[in-house]
Amino acid sequence: MERHVRLLAILASLWGALATLVGVSLLLLAGGALAILLGPEGDAVALAAGLTATVFAAIGGFTLAWGLVHIWVAARLRRRHPLGRVVMLGLAVVNLLVFPFGTALGAYALWILLANEGRRLFETAAPEAIR
Repeated sequence: MERHVRLLAILASLWGALATLVGVSLLLLAGGALAILLGPEGDAVALAAGLTATVFAAIGGFTLAWGLVHIWVAARLRRRHPLGRVVMLGLAVVNLLVFPFGTALGAYALWILLANEGRRLFETAAPEAIR
């Protein structure tokens, strides 16, 4: 089960890095839409550019936060921190809705972290791992 937890931490890091990249990209696109809105032709496209900038900024901010949380949790999983297990279980449930890769990651995380052997790995965390 130790190997599975290590693999889960790697997969969570990769998933987080991908989500962070998408979040940054959407924020940059929101900035581009805002530049169009504030440019010389802004009056002609005010509704479309404003709506695009708002939607991209909101989704980009959420996706960026989602990715950073996954990276943070992956570091806690590597250290066998009990909080990492709990947060990853919550993320896994939500990941089940992100078809197909999030579904696979969520199912894998639930399988590992809810198994008795996986649960025991996080109950006996060393004191330095809690920091």
